[in-house]
Amino acid sequence: MSPRSHPHLQPVPSSTGAAVAESLDLDEAFRRYSGYVATIAWRILGSDDDVDDVVQDVFLDALRGLDRLRSPEALKGWLATVTVRVATRRLRRRKVWRFLGLEGASGDAEPVATGASPEQQAVLAAVFRALDEAAVPDRVAWSLRCLEGRGLDEVATLCGCSLATAKRRVAAAQALLERRFAHD
Repeated sequence: MSPRSHPHLQPVPSSTGAAVAESLDLDEAFRRYSGYVATIAWRILGSDDDVDDVVQDVFLDALRGLDRLRSPEALKGWLATVTVRVATRRLRRRKVWRFLGLEGASGDAEPVATGASPEQQAVLAAVFRALDEAAVPDRVAWSLRCLEGRGLDEVATLCGCSLATAKRRVAAAQALLERRFAHD
């Protein structure tokens, strides 16, 4: 979907976010933040298969929910939260597909990291295969913390959980990876 195909935002009457929606242009937001959204989505999903769909879904949610945003400065953080929510739904869908034996339906492509050596690509692919075994919330928290480099407070905020829960989720995924690679 090209950035030009997104409509300009119109003010929403009698809404607290009307002034924000009026001052933001979805075309501009897409141009400015689509790469940011795609990066977060890729690090959570581990492949390019669904990233474009996630980016489109995030900006569709932005179109529907921008009137709730209180400040234009909050847009980037809000888009990160929406991206985490959309990518989490996508991961859950993948797990269902795998359970039903439809593994080829989505998410089976090897991750591609531009500039990575073949050895680094192989390690990355092995990490994401192992993360496929983790509970989705654990995988998302670990990806945000370890791949995205977010602080634990921010991981908790993006995942919509307490700090203690975020720590437990990151630790659970880390333990799974350590067990997995201790035997390899």
